[in-house]
Amino acid sequence: MFIIANFLNAIAYVLEFSLNIYMYIIIARAILSWVNPDPYNPIVNFLYRATDPVLYRVRRMLPDMGGLDLSPMIVLLVIFFLQKFLVNSIFELANRLKFAVGA
Repeated sequence: MFIIANFLNAIAYVLEFSLNIYMYIIIARAILSWVNPDPYNPIVNFLYRATDPVLYRVRRMLPDMGGLDLSPMIVLLVIFFLQKFLVNSIFELANRLKFAVGA
């Protein structure tokens, strides 16, 4: 059972790391929206390509706020929820599998 527990533990770490990286990408995109960046800059282009699919889906669900874009805030809240619920649940399941064998 320890192999499955270690596998779940590794999945939880990779998921947590991926969510953290995407959170920083969303924050960088939100900060870029305050200035007028060069759209041909490779970093700006990457940030747009990495975040547009998710932010576009969230924007479609939100009502018109008169130019106020709350989609990055909603995506960050979803990322926080996934970190606290899903990742912690996978860690807990891995720990229960690992320590239930000896009990």
